[in-house]
Amino acid sequence: MTDSTKPAVLFVCVHNAGRSQMAAGYLRALAGDRIDVFSAGSEPGNAVNPAAVTVMAEEGIDLSSATPQILTTDAVRQADVVITMGCGDACPIFPGKRYEDWQLTDPAGQPVDVVRGVRDDIKGRVEELIASLV
Repeated sequence: MTDSTKPAVLFVCVHNAGRSQMAAGYLRALAGDRIDVFSAGSEPGNAVNPAAVTVMAEEGIDLSSATPQILTTDAVRQADVVITMGCGDACPIFPGKRYEDWQLTDPAGQPVDVVRGVRDDIKGRVEELIASLV
């Protein structure tokens, strides 16, 4: 799953269709190949939220081909940092891992202006995350 010479980050939300996909998109775009990036959900949706795709496209990040993935114990085991998106997911806990919970508004069913605010919040948090990892 990862190249052991660089940190691996796993973003988790219930449906893996909004917040975690936006965070993963930003981390890939801003960190390049310096960090391995994954996202998953405990109950993955069928597709990424169209509003999330739209607001990320405004930032030059294409989520149109992203697919929600199921959260597995293996994914958590292989990550160095596990970030949940304030949705109460109970992730398996492994010693030596860094866990964070980002309290973010759920973009599901929200108007684009609200989703933009969530996106901007995520971008700031991802920039701080990068600074702490590289």
